[in-house]
Amino acid sequence: MEKEYMIITNNPLIREKLGESHTIIYKDISYEDVLKEVRDRIHEGHRLLSHPLSGSVKPNETPYKSVMISKGKGEIDEGSLAIIENAIQACRKFVFKSDRYKPEVYEDFRLIDWTLLESGIASADAG
Repeated sequence: MEKEYMIITNNPLIREKLGESHTIIYKDISYEDVLKEVRDRIHEGHRLLSHPLSGSVKPNETPYKSVMISKGKGEIDEGSLAIIENAIQACRKFVFKSDRYKPEVYEDFRLIDWTLLESGIASADAG
């Protein structure tokens, strides 16, 4: 069955786990750039389906982010636009520090992002 959403991510684990069964837009870009990519898609008429700042991991602590948006386009959704703009502004308030971690920590961050996304997917697929 065709999914009603797509996922924008910079997390290679998401592409690995869902690449065959979901529409994944994977880019090797920063957390903030993922948010900007989502914003650009909202300007095209897509809607946010997961919160861009979900979870308790601050944007400066993890390099990975995955966001679900509608596959279909409509009128610009002002609510989605306000949320993504606020998320981008929040992201800019933090000094990026995830480049200071040991390599094995990145695997943990990929897994945290996957877990957050997985709960959003379960919700979307159930609804």
